[in-house]
Amino acid sequence: MVTYKKTKAGILSAFMGLVLISSCNQASGEYMKEAPGDSTGFALVELFTSEGCSSCPPADKLLEKLQQENAGQPVYVIAFHVDYWDHQGWKDRFSNRSYTDRQRRYADWLRVQSIYTPQVVVNGTSEYVGSDERRIVKAVTAAVSKGTDNRLSLISQLNDNQLKVNYELTGQTGNKTLFLALVQKKANSQVMAGENEGRALTHVQIVRQLIAVELKAVGQTIISLPADYNKEGWELIGFVQHKGNGRITAAARAN
Repeated sequence: MVTYKKTKAGILSAFMGLVLISSCNQASGEYMKEAPGDSTGFALVELFTSEGCSSCPPADKLLEKLQQENAGQPVYVIAFHVDYWDHQGWKDRFSNRSYTDRQRRYADWLRVQSIYTPQVVVNGTSEYVGSDERRIVKAVTAAVSKGTDNRLSLISQLNDNQLKVNYELTGQTGNKTLFLALVQKKANSQVMAGENEGRALTHVQIVRQLIAVELKAVGQTIISLPADYNKEGWELIGFVQHKGNGRITAAARAN
């Protein structure tokens, strides 16, 4: 049984009035790049959710709200659909065992006794009930106001059913991994069974693939794209994570 923490959700306290690290600039062909930022920080917001969890829709809506209200800011939101609800009457079509494994790794890093949904992790260093708006917004605001250990830039090129990704990282690379999250920006589901039976659910920023890249200062990798990929409805978000403690030290977007 998945356990839930009881927390009162607050009200969004302030608009994130911090400048974007860098805007994406169009280069030739399908190339898009986000240049390294300055001393301002960033926030990577990871939501662990499931269509089979009745407590998750409010967290999905909060993620969408964060996405909308922080457009143009160095705030990156992504949703991992876990698989341990798939045996409760409804299989989430976006679920993946590896995302559950990632959440378990956070339980070790953050010393959480049990995994649960909905859960939000900010920059790999703090976790919250996924619908707790007040605490999550406070954590995002604090993260964006901090400096960064690394600065990441990404260039992607679309070739048929593959995405070629070039990256460059400033700062220390030791004991860190680059993760590339291929994200579907939006999807709708009509749930026919389980705790959300009869509900029409809207999801945003769904992680469809998560690729771990052995980090160097400069490198390249190739991503095979799923059959339903389209460049307007998807994006690539990259982030650098410390292997020892899970802390996220850089993030960037390449459309």
